[in-house]
Amino acid sequence: MTDMAKKLNEQWQDAANLLLGLWLLVSPWVLGYAGEATPAWNAHTVGVIIAVAAAAALVAFHKWEEWVNVALAAWLAISPYVLGYASLQAALWNQLIVGVLVAVLAIWAGVTLPGRLANGR
Repeated sequence: MTDMAKKLNEQWQDAANLLLGLWLLVSPWVLGYAGEATPAWNAHTVGVIIAVAAAAALVAFHKWEEWVNVALAAWLAISPYVLGYASLQAALWNQLIVGVLVAVLAIWAGVTLPGRLANGR
């Protein structure tokens, strides 16, 4: 098994968060709210940062990358209310669901991966 395949297998949570970040980046077009500046820019910006943090964790795992994604996930959950687009259902549900998934995966990786990687597996 190649090093990258092994890393993806061991750190599947980071691979999933990378995909969720990319989804968040393109979701305003897919879900039809790209014309709404605030939720679209929020999705684009947070999606890029989540994807970059997840990719960084795949290259060289550090616990802080997971906690960055947890903080971004919390922002995704509250941002529709803070930024005033909670009435836009597609953006609201997309960002809530992605936020919950990113948080769960990042916490899981942050709690479980460091011990396994330190043992060389």
